[in-house]
Amino acid sequence: MAYALLILMALAISHNSGAHSAAPSTQPNPSPSKATTVPVPLSNAAKEFLQGHNQARDEVGVGPLKWSEQLANATSLLVRYQRNKMGCQFANLISSKYRGNQLWVSGQPVTPSMVVDAWVREKAYYNHTDNSCQPNHTCGVYTQVVWKNSQELGCAQATCVKNSTTLTICFYNPPGNVVGESPY
Repeated sequence: MAYALLILMALAISHNSGAHSAAPSTQPNPSPSKATTVPVPLSNAAKEFLQGHNQARDEVGVGPLKWSEQLANATSLLVRYQRNKMGCQFANLISSKYRGNQLWVSGQPVTPSMVVDAWVREKAYYNHTDNSCQPNHTCGVYTQVVWKNSQELGCAQATCVKNSTTLTICFYNPPGNVVGESPY
């Protein structure tokens, strides 16, 4: 009886929500090609990755990055592979069509903000005037964060419980760090 009552309520609701006119609707049916897609809400981690990157980019006058689910899925596959098959070792990013940054942290929890902050700290060693890095330091992860032509970002993290390490990888599209070019 309760089941029949629910069906009747559903029919009544749909009947009452319809137009009261007998005339057919003049509203066109949207074609599948013109249908709008509802964006997927960003996770807190995605928001943190974007906020850290975009703050660093804003400081040097570079436009913001947008989150890419495609890049996030690619990094997710890679960090899970590294966790499940490689013991959370650094990934070989050379063969990727995207440029990537990665960070490996052991013995403590790591947030997306902490990761981006670590990469941005390389700014202290970067000389924009001659597009160089101080001797005995690296600047490549910083310059990728602020690379002017990169427009999309996707990141993922994986934690290896066995050895308390976390691997984080971000991909950028279009890729940056083009030899001989300035990041901004």
